[in-house]
Amino acid sequence: MRPIQILGAVLVPMIWGIQYAFIKAGLAVFPPLFFVGLRFAAVAAILLPFVGMPGRRERFLFALVSVFMGGLNFGLVFIGLQDTPAGVTGVANQLWSPFTLILAWPLLGERISVRTAVGVTVALCGVALAVADPSAPVPLVPTLLIVGSALALATGTVLVKRFGPFDPVKLMAWISLFTVPQVLTVSAIHETGQFASISAADITAWLAFAYTVLIGGIAGFILWFWLVARCSMARVAPFALLQAPFSILAGVVTRHEPLTASLAVGAAVCLAGVVITQRVPTRNTRPSSPLKARSELSS
Repeated sequence: MRPIQILGAVLVPMIWGIQYAFIKAGLAVFPPLFFVGLRFAAVAAILLPFVGMPGRRERFLFALVSVFMGGLNFGLVFIGLQDTPAGVTGVANQLWSPFTLILAWPLLGERISVRTAVGVTVALCGVALAVADPSAPVPLVPTLLIVGSALALATGTVLVKRFGPFDPVKLMAWISLFTVPQVLTVSAIHETGQFASISAADITAWLAFAYTVLIGGIAGFILWFWLVARCSMARVAPFALLQAPFSILAGVVTRHEPLTASLAVGAAVCLAGVVITQRVPTRNTRPSSPLKARSELSS
C-alpha cells in the first residue's frame, strides 16, 4: 500500500471508532432505528445533488448493498449500542475484519496469507480479551447484535469490491437513499416517540447527529470505498481492527467509561495483530521481471 493509502486506512477506523461515543450520546434522545433513518436521510440529501442517476445494474447493486451496509449494519449496531459501552462495542465490531477476509476468499478469490492469518488471529485474541472482563460483564444479546452488524458490513464491503469499482460519492449517496425506507418502516412499527425526540434533542444530541452524518457517514465511508477500490481486502481489512483502541479512548474521554486493564491490554494486542498483517517481508532477490516488480509494489 502507498503511504497515502495507509494514512486513509488509519483515518477510517479512527473516524468510526470515535463515532461510537457520538452515537451513544444521540441514542440518549433518539430511538435507534429512527436515528439511523435520520442519519441516512441527511447523507442522501447532501450527496444526491452532486451525483447522477444510476443505471439499471447500479440501482440493483446499490439497493442490495444498502441492505447490508445500511439497514442491517447500522440498525443492529445502533440497537446494540443502547445497552453496551462504546468502547466494548468498538472492540466487538472488529469481527467484521476477519469476516471480510473469510468472505473475500470464495467471492473474490483473495487467499489469506499465513502472515495475515496470524495477525488477524492475534488481533482477535485482543478483541476477546478486551470484551471478556469478569469485573464488567458484557450483555450477551446486544453484543450478538453488534456481531451481526459486523457480518453485514463485511458482506456489503465484499459486494462493493466484487461488482465495483463504483464512484464512492455516488455509491454512498444512493445506498443512503435506499436505506431510509428500510429503517424508517421498521421504526414506525416497533418504536415510539420519534417526533417527540426531535423537539427534545439538545445541542449534544445534534452535534452527535452531525458527526455521524458528516464525519462518520460521508467522510468515513467515501474514504473507505476509495480504499476498497484500490487495495486488496487482505491488505486493507485488517486496519479496521484499529477501531478498538480509538473507540475505547473515545468512550473513556467523552463518556467517562472505565478503562479496565482487560480493555487496555486487549487493545494493545489488537494493535500488534494489525502490525503483523501489514509487515512487508524482506526479500533477498530482486523481481525477475518489471511486471512482477510492479505487482509487488502495488500490493
